[in-house]
Amino acid sequence: MAAHPEGTPCWADATFPDVEGAKRFYGELFGWTFDEGSPEFGGYTQALSGGRPVAAVVPQMPGAGGPPSWNLYFASSDIATTAEKIRDNGGALLMDPMPVADLGTMVTAEEPSGVFFSVWQPGSHTGFERTGEPGAYCWAEVTTRDVEKADHFFPAVFPYEAKRMQHETVDFSLWHVGGEPVVGRLKMTEDFPADVHPYVNVYFGVEDCDAAVATVTRLGGKLHWGPRDSPFGRFASVADQQGATFSVIDIGTTAGEMPQFT
Repeated sequence: MAAHPEGTPCWADATFPDVEGAKRFYGELFGWTFDEGSPEFGGYTQALSGGRPVAAVVPQMPGAGGPPSWNLYFASSDIATTAEKIRDNGGALLMDPMPVADLGTMVTAEEPSGVFFSVWQPGSHTGFERTGEPGAYCWAEVTTRDVEKADHFFPAVFPYEAKRMQHETVDFSLWHVGGEPVVGRLKMTEDFPADVHPYVNVYFGVEDCDAAVATVTRLGGKLHWGPRDSPFGRFASVADQQGATFSVIDIGTTAGEMPQFT
């Protein structure tokens, strides 16, 4: 499988205090199966859809702080240059570029508005092998209060062309690579609790959004809001039973006219 284009989301993982509980939750919700995990990499366990890697769950290291959360990786063909751009544009590197055996090289960073993310330069592991379908990654949105900082930073680090949605109340932009939208940017409003940190909202595909929400709550997770209809699909924001927030979307059920972007 070819490497993902520069700046496009290419992988997602999350760290859990109870990784077996996470496997049960996401296995039932998305139909994921899991590989054996790698002791060499701290039990890093890939999630599979149709036998293909689509994400990973990771045991939380003893003494590690912070609640579980989904982390998105952006593709880079030259991670040293990307890391330099992160620093030059006000971002903070939480780790220097680190080779992961022959799989690739990664870096984790925080951009100036407070969003954490990672970058991946592929080796033998190119990232998602399924996208845009039930049980796989579908979309992501940088969700932040300080959109001016995010809007400067990300297009300076990655080859993004930004287009803003024409809407009176919602501040939303699409970032394009090669003319194709690859990630969104949403301004957090007063609807978001004050203690919610800026984050990347990762969307996973489902066949039926309402049924997925019912499964989430039955398994001990939480509905934040939705389901909601849109021209992009019917979606909802949820959290798993350990508190990691993500979204589910049925891209086959759409409603309304597509908004204008300029």
